[in-house]
Amino acid sequence: MSWQVRAGYDPNQIVSNGNKFLLANGYMGYRGTMEEYGAEQLAANTILGLYDQVGDKWREPVNAPNGLFFKIFDQATEISLLTLKPSFHQQTLDYQQGLHIRKTAFSYNENTITLQAERFLHMKRLHLMADEITLAAEKPITLQVKIGIDTAVWDINGPHLINFETEDLADQIILSAKTQREHKNITVAQAVNASKLNCLKKEGQFAYYEVTLTPEPITFHIFATTFNANDCQNPKEAAKKELDVAFAMDFASLKKEHTQIWKGLWEKADVEIDGDSKAQEAIRYSLYHLLSIAPRHSDPVSIPARGLSGQTYKGAIFWDTEMFMLPFFMHVLPEVAKNILSYRIYTLPGALAKAKEYGFNGAFYAWESQELGQDATSDYNVVDVFTKRPMRTYFRDKQIHISGDIAYAFWQYYEYTKDLELLLKGGAQVIFECAKFYYSYAYYKVEKNRFELIDVIGPDEYHERVYNNAYTNKLAQKTMKIALDLWEMLAENAPEDLAEILTATELMEIDKEKFQRFYNEIYVPQPNDAEIIEQFDNYFSLEDVSVTAVRKRLLDDKEYWGGAYGVAADTQVIKQADVIFMLHLFGEDYTKSEIQKNWEYYEPRTEHGSSLSACIYALVACQFDNQDWAYPYFMKTATVDLTGETKQYAGTIYIGGTHPAANGGAWLAAIKGFGGLSVKNNQLQVTPKLPKSWQRLAFNTIFNGESYHIEIEAGKTPRISKKNNP
Repeated sequence: MSWQVRAGYDPNQIVSNGNKFLLANGYMGYRGTMEEYGAEQLAANTILGLYDQVGDKWREPVNAPNGLFFKIFDQATEISLLTLKPSFHQQTLDYQQGLHIRKTAFSYNENTITLQAERFLHMKRLHLMADEITLAAEKPITLQVKIGIDTAVWDINGPHLINFETEDLADQIILSAKTQREHKNITVAQAVNASKLNCLKKEGQFAYYEVTLTPEPITFHIFATTFNANDCQNPKEAAKKELDVAFAMDFASLKKEHTQIWKGLWEKADVEIDGDSKAQEAIRYSLYHLLSIAPRHSDPVSIPARGLSGQTYKGAIFWDTEMFMLPFFMHVLPEVAKNILSYRIYTLPGALAKAKEYGFNGAFYAWESQELGQDATSDYNVVDVFTKRPMRTYFRDKQIHISGDIAYAFWQYYEYTKDLELLLKGGAQVIFECAKFYYSYAYYKVEKNRFELIDVIGPDEYHERVYNNAYTNKLAQKTMKIALDLWEMLAENAPEDLAEILTATELMEIDKEKFQRFYNEIYVPQPNDAEIIEQFDNYFSLEDVSVTAVRKRLLDDKEYWGGAYGVAADTQVIKQADVIFMLHLFGEDYTKSEIQKNWEYYEPRTEHGSSLSACIYALVACQFDNQDWAYPYFMKTATVDLTGETKQYAGTIYIGGTHPAANGGAWLAAIKGFGGLSVKNNQLQVTPKLPKSWQRLAFNTIFNGESYHIEIEAGKTPRISKKNNP
């Protein structure tokens, strides 16, 4: 198995390859662009948790200046992929070791000039990136090389940096700036190991060298560090200090240190599949993206919907993180899962404020959450492709299932890890406040003796402001059950802590009775005589038409399908798994027949307009033992960033980038679906449902603080063996 992804020269794939060949280390993400690329090619180094807003545009992450900029000239003639078609070009991502490798050859003036580069974002020294660039030529030629810190980086709604200041030290270039609105300092420091070369001059943040190339290669080592005001009080001094330490080491030593960390991560996280090389490559590539963006360095941060691949979706944290990514980390790297959930504790004040803004009690979490829990969602989130006017959407105020998603995630983490500490340090308060929110939001329909949740949006975003979405109502009921179980558990195991938490959340025994009544009387749509669950009130009365027929109604490929006037809004065509997602979470409450009947009903009506959808259909197909139906959806999920075959626009808004939720969904489908991993009576259980071609599936998990290795071979009894504690 090569553990590598490669691509040749194709100028039409520059943007796609920027995502596909992404390097990241949890603190920053460096797009897979070439050393000579700039803003037009979407070159960017996206910093986690640093945001800025320009004017009335959307607030989004800040892309730092590019500390690995490198370009070759013959006097005024630029020799690069931007000006010349190469005689050879190959771009490689070694996802086993977290390395980006590039080799390019140019035929120029009856000569061949070769550029090779290998770069990485250090997995321990999180502010450091390094690039080893080697130049050679068949015949002697004297060229000029421009190396420096490029400020021409991609911004969707920028530029975000102002007040640039350059400091030229003997062996370093220091570039400092501030964000436009919040005036947060950011510094990029660069040092180049080119002691044997002639530095012609330095201009601002660039240095110019003259090199005489021969078949004997010349090598540059470029080191760059990035710090911002969220990291420390003096980013400039921190960047210089970190650069001094890195520069005192050699490239090879830093690379070895970096790759050893990757080796340790793969020992914990690897999933082995025998008999299906394509699935093996896809699952490992998916896991690479999860491992590379995991926030190990800080707990008040989480993983944005597009990871660290750019500014798409405003760098916000969605429900994607808890429902699709968290399970992987919870099972394999629980310390990262704890950080992700700690972010929701840290941002609880923002959720309380949002609920209060809308006139409710409890915690209404942001649909698009930024660093303090503020909701970045615009009331006009999509632009009409015909009128070019913003369209009113209701993602911010009606997608109330987000609070239940978070409460569910906390409880799942506790049940799998038995980490009571996280609950006592804020997790319990989050759960209780989410329960308070649903009780406050609910409408009690007296004539039917039931609570209802009206005017909401479920996971299927094409149908807005519906009543009694099955997923939302079921999840709200589960949130109440979690709150009640938590109350009882803490009363037994930590009564003093419970008393403090109840005081903080302003809860009394009478509220426990209210929670119980809500749990008993909340309306949850049930299977009808045909065993189908109606997605929301009157869904069955909508036009029943195929996805293909609806697609033919589009007048523009970039039209938004949902909202008040979208082509899907008055039909049964849905964006992504909704009822099917509910059956994934709560399958134990339904028969296999009911699960299968709903899968068969909703799948032809699902556009799969979100990368979140396919993995859920794979998981649920495994629940009724149909691996043949599950497998194509697993592969669609696991290869989403390999193929790049996903929606790039919602209306006129660019939504491209990597898809960490789909990456997490691939792990879920492989391990929970085909592997059948579950917990019964506080014991790990494996009920395999391997695809026909899979001869063996092997993986690791950490359960209740103990590390296990699980081997599943076709036709044999699965083996669960305990390993040494991690």
